[in-house]
Amino acid sequence: MISIQKDSDTAIVIVHEIYGINQHMKYVCQLLSEFDFDVLCPNLLERETPFDYSQEEDAYSNFMENVGFTDALVIIKNLLSEIKDEYKNIFVVGFSVGATVAWLCSEEQLVDGIIGYYGSRIRNYLEISPQCPTLLFFPQEEKSFNVDELISALDNKNNVEVHKFNGQHGFSDPFSPKYNEESAKKAFNQMLVFLRKRLDVLNSYGRAN
Repeated sequence: MISIQKDSDTAIVIVHEIYGINQHMKYVCQLLSEFDFDVLCPNLLERETPFDYSQEEDAYSNFMENVGFTDALVIIKNLLSEIKDEYKNIFVVGFSVGATVAWLCSEEQLVDGIIGYYGSRIRNYLEISPQCPTLLFFPQEEKSFNVDELISALDNKNNVEVHKFNGQHGFSDPFSPKYNEESAKKAFNQMLVFLRKRLDVLNSYGRAN
């Protein structure tokens, strides 16, 4: 697990993609820690070496067969329970399958906000009603489903803010051939705005959602 301590009262739990804790996840953790958040990224795969992007199919099969959304959710929920007394505020930020896991956490009372990057499998869990503010980013196009249809379904939900960016699944990852620098910067800036606004509310009114 990555754990970067900044002596903050706010923790951000990062939920990684199918590849594991790779360069992108380390980069995101470091980037968020520079804004004085404590950052935690558990290793859902329990393997030291992450999968390479060229191993996408193997990585996906490994995640679905050996971890899956149910077990991943249990791991993240356990971590949230472990740290709840250490922090005033806790956010969950997920990427791809990690964004779907983050979405599944949105009904947890322990979470103050959710941010999900291209969580394509959220479409399988549209019965979820987030109990905390939830910010979701999607690319313009996905191979396996219609992005606009999913966004339309999400737009009807309370506490959900959705944005669509130019690029493909993985647009925020500077180590991926799918990286879109402009979209990545816009999404990251919107994430920071979301975090700051949410913290302002929490600091003003306690933990009221």
